[in-house]
Amino acid sequence: MAVEETEETNESAEVRAASAVYYPVAPGVQLNVRRGPSAASQLVKTLAIGSRVPIRCQTRGQRVTGPYGTTDIWDSIAPGQYVSDAYVKTGSDGFITVRCSG
Repeated sequence: MAVEETEETNESAEVRAASAVYYPVAPGVQLNVRRGPSAASQLVKTLAIGSRVPIRCQTRGQRVTGPYGTTDIWDSIAPGQYVSDAYVKTGSDGFITVRCSG
């Protein structure tokens, strides 16, 4: 029975990954990905121009001004990887998904 549960869990994770929504980064922007929700946080990588990102969860952090306004919302695109929502076209000035936990 444990094997069946594991298979169902893996299948559910694959379905979630396949159905993830990707949002475009502002045109012409090479976006810095940070370890935490702050421009002072460690740089993890830089996304290429024309990138699209999944948003796992969102949290409040440093206030940033970008092409899509001024906001303190940061998008988690992977564990330990955050980008300012001011550079991601979500179609909203507020939260669009769950808040990141602790």
